[in-house]
Order: sequence, then C-alpha cells, then structure tokens
Amino acid sequence: AVADPTSFSSPSCCLTRHLYLRCRVDFGARALRGTVALTARAEREALRCLVLDSKDVQVFKVTVNGQDAKFAFGEKHSYKGTPLEIALPFELRRGQEAIVEISFESSPKSSALQWFSPEQTSGKKHPFLFSQCQANHCRAIFPCQDTPAVKLTYYAEISVPKELVALMSAHRAGEMPDPEDSSRKVYLFSQNVPIPSYLVALVVGALESRKIGPRTLVWAEKELVDKSAYEFAEAEAMLKTAEDLAGPYVWGQYDLLVLPPSFPYGGMENPCLTFVTPTLLAGDRSLSNVIAHEISHSWTGNLVTNKTWEHFWLNEGHTVYLERRIGGRLFGEQFRHFQALGGWRELQNSINTFGDQNPLTHLIPNLSEVDPDVAFSSVPYEKGFALLFYLEQLLGGADVFIGFLKAYVQQFAYKSIVTEDWKNFLYSYFKDKVDVLNKVDWNSWFHAPGMPPVKPTYDMTLANACVALSQRWIKAKECDLDSFSSADLKEMSSHQLIEFLALLLLEPPLPLSHVQRMQQVYDFNAMNNSEIRFRWLRLCIKSKWEEAIPLALKMATDQGRMKFTRPLFRDLYSFDKSQDLAVKTFLEHRASMHPVTSMLVGKDLKQDQ
Repeated sequence: AVADPTSFSSPSCCLTRHLYLRCRVDFGARALRGTVALTARAEREALRCLVLDSKDVQVFKVTVNGQDAKFAFGEKHSYKGTPLEIALPFELRRGQEAIVEISFESSPKSSALQWFSPEQTSGKKHPFLFSQCQANHCRAIFPCQDTPAVKLTYYAEISVPKELVALMSAHRAGEMPDPEDSSRKVYLFSQNVPIPSYLVALVVGALESRKIGPRTLVWAEKELVDKSAYEFAEAEAMLKTAEDLAGPYVWGQYDLLVLPPSFPYGGMENPCLTFVTPTLLAGDRSLSNVIAHEISHSWTGNLVTNKTWEHFWLNEGHTVYLERRIGGRLFGEQFRHFQALGGWRELQNSINTFGDQNPLTHLIPNLSEVDPDVAFSSVPYEKGFALLFYLEQLLGGADVFIGFLKAYVQQFAYKSIVTEDWKNFLYSYFKDKVDVLNKVDWNSWFHAPGMPPVKPTYDMTLANACVALSQRWIKAKECDLDSFSSADLKEMSSHQLIEFLALLLLEPPLPLSHVQRMQQVYDFNAMNNSEIRFRWLRLCIKSKWEEAIPLALKMATDQGRMKFTRPLFRDLYSFDKSQDLAVKTFLEHRASMHPVTSMLVGKDLKQDQ
C-alpha cells in the first residue's frame, strides 16, 4: 500500500465505504453541527481501533453499531490537523462492517469553509456559506479518512434557514420542513457513485437557477444568474464532446454554481455540481475552457483518482489534455495547439517563480511534510499535459492517443491509482510500440526539476500574431513608439491578447514609456476580461508604473482567485513603491479572505501568523 503523507488514516486496516451526514448550518456560530455516520469495513483480522483525520473539529460522542466507544485526539500537526483515535468496543473480523457515528461541530475558523455576512454577498440580504475540501480540508468539517485513496458513497440531510437553498456535490433528493425548527428547512442529497472525501461539497445561500441544458442548471445569486446562464451555455456541447472522447458520463446531473468572488480557484470539479469563480464572466464565453476543464474531471480525477497528492498530475494533466481535446473539437485543431502553447508559457512562468531547481517543480514531488496547498501550482497541470501531448505525437497522433485515454478511464474507473499504474497500462496498451516508449526519458519527466526534457511540437498559426506584436514592443526604441496604434489589435481575439501579454511577462520588464504608450493606444485599463486585466496589471507593476498600483490592489482584493491574487500581491510586494501598501491592504482584508488564500498570501508577504 502507498502511504499518503498528508493523512493519518490507514486504509490498509479499515476502509470507510459510505457516509451519512446529518447537520445543521448555524450562521450565527459559523459552525456545522451534527452527526456523521461512517460505514467502516475491516481490511485485516482482529481490528480494534480506527484512526480518522480531523482538523479543528470538536467531537462530543462516538458510537459503533450503537455502542459507546472511547476516543482520543492525538498530537496536533500544523496543516494535517489531529488524528482522532477511536477504540472499537468489539473486535471486527476482516471484511466485517460496522457503523461508526460521530457527533461533531466544526470550528468558525475551519479551513474548509468560508462564511459570508449578508453585506459580503451580491444580494446584501442573506448570509452565504461554501466549502472547498481539496486537497485535505474535508477533515476540517467532520472526521473522516481524508485521503484520495479512499472512495465512498454518501447521503446527507442539511438543515438551513428556510429562505436559503442548500446544494451539495450529489443529487438533489428533495426537501422538507425541519421537524425541530419551523424557521428552517432540511435538504436531502444522495451521491451513489463512490467519491474521495475531497469531492464532498456544500453551499448555502440565496441561490436561483436557470436551465441551460437537458442535464444542466446554472445556480447563482439572483444578480448574476442570467449573465452566468449566457456565459456557460456551451456546457451541453462540451459534455457531449467529452462523452464521445472519454466514455459515458456516469454522474447524471451536471450543474454549475457561480460563487462569490473570494472563491480561491477558477473552478472545482465537485461531482454533479461544478463550482466556478465569477471571474469567468467575461461576457463573450471566452473563458469557457475552465468549464471544459471541470467537465473533463468527471472522467479524469473524479472517476480515476490520484491515490495521493504526489500523483496529482494524473488528475490534472489528463484533465487539461481532455479539456484541450474538447476545445479542438469545438473550435478547431489550431485552437487546441494555441491553447497548448499558452500552457507551455504558463509552465515557464511557474518555473520562473519557483526556481528551476525547486523540487516542487518535479512532476511527481515528494510531499512528505509539505502542505499540498503550498505545493499547488500549474506544474502538475502543464508539465502533465506536455508529457501527454508529447506522447500523443510520439505514438501516432490524436486519434490513436484518445483510444488510450478512453481505455485508461475504463480500466481504472472507480479506483485510485499512482503513476506506476498509469505507466504500466500505457506499456500494455501500446505493446507494439514498446521500443518507442523506451526512448522516453521517464526519469527526467517524473523526477527532475524545471522545464520538461523535451518540448512538443506546436502549430503556430494562431500564435504568430502574438509573437510578432510582442517582439515589436520588445525591440521598440523611444522613437518607434508612434508606430503603434489601436489597429494592431483589430484582428486579435481575446485569447490572442492574453498570449501577447503572457509573452511580454516572460521577458525583462518593458521601459515605463512603453507600457504608458501601450495604455494610450490599446486602453487595456478599460478591459474587464479577468485574464487580460491580470496580465496587463502585472506588466505595469513590473515596469514600475505607479499609477497601476491602486488598480492592481483593487483587482487583488475585489476577487480572491489565487491564480490572480497571489501574483498581484507578490509583484506589489516586490515593487519598493507599493510594498508597504501591499502589506497594509492585505492586513485590512485578511479577515474577510478565504482561509487558504489568506494563509498563502500571508506567506508570500512574509506576514505568516
């Protein structure tokens, strides 16, 4: 058995197979209070104890098949939390099951939950709550085997104030008045496909929905729901394409939920209910690749899952590969190559930030005593994708390689695996091409820091305009600045503008006069596309344009997607003119930030508590 360095639980002794959650969402106390019943199966003879993960949760009582059980907390660890050791009141034989029921309450400072007062929401009338359990925060809601090596089905009953709606990563199984409190309502949920604990998700708020496809509703606060329905209208076309590429969609419903701006990620692939950031609402569907990405996780990640976070690239590399295959089907093969090249630039950027000798740039990092939230970056996504794209080109092209991907999903569906399992299957699938596979420098791909040992081949058709324009700016002298005009951008898509700015960010900073001229002719300040704005403001700060400081601080705090917030704060902290203001602004906003974002920005700005 592969040990999970981020979990205290030992699935080799005992496996939790089902979870029954009954709890009350208390906005006043900022806590979830209730019981979690785990169906546990002994995996060895004479089992007398069970160790679960927990983090900042109170436990009041534990029963096993209705009998009281003694329990104790072990030693607290900085990010793993505290092991909960339960002494079973009787011995379990191998294969025997028991129901372990735990009365618990989450902490107001739970790292899995963000609570909003009404004034922090769009509607300003009602409070709001959402969870984010990936990578190892489910244990900060209730005790569980919080490792992706374990999969379970679940059923939940959630009591909330009756004017609010509760949703989970599961099927909506009805609602009823709360028998204990007439001012509340109980929502029922069931998830019959086994999932790892990091995919348990809950949201509570004044949510409305719009139907955008035969199996898709978009959920959001009233103020954003129509805009969201427009933005994500391609969901069904993407789902159909994904099914064609990867096999049947087994989850039934595919809903989308738009969260408040502090949601820390672009999207989270919670089964049946993808969570997304409102920064995707560009108005022109140009950022819908994030939806394609989350849809793709329904196969790679949610069906076939990394056994530990060291093998996170299995989730993300394959998902980026599928996301781009969907884009290729819907928008053409040149677009797929263009997105792939953009990913290579993102990887260059991440490796520049980490340093090319940093062990966290390995495709398979060692996470012993490393918090997965601290290790998180685009490396598993883009180095993982680059490996798959390189293999596609080596093994006979896109049509051949998708055959492998479909077979891989079929082979490992409902399981959790490590890289060795993936590689062995690759070799058996391509048994007639073993000589080709043996030429791959596997050791460098998996275990060397920095950029990959080989760069795949990219069709440059859509990238050429971006390269040409970025080169004009890089080479321009003061006397050439008049040669630029708004016409330069006339033929360029928003995707190409993003790439143009990304190319400039990989170079030494432009002279201040250049970025000032760029604003004059292109008026990037007026653009609200989050990906364009983010790169533009970074470019300005790197060129030490003081007028951009308030704009960059505003973007870093108006939303909390870490992809944007962390680099903006880091750049502002590196610029002498804005360093103190960056720290001051962070400290003012810290209390209302998502707990993980606040922890990581705190580290970036050397303000760790």
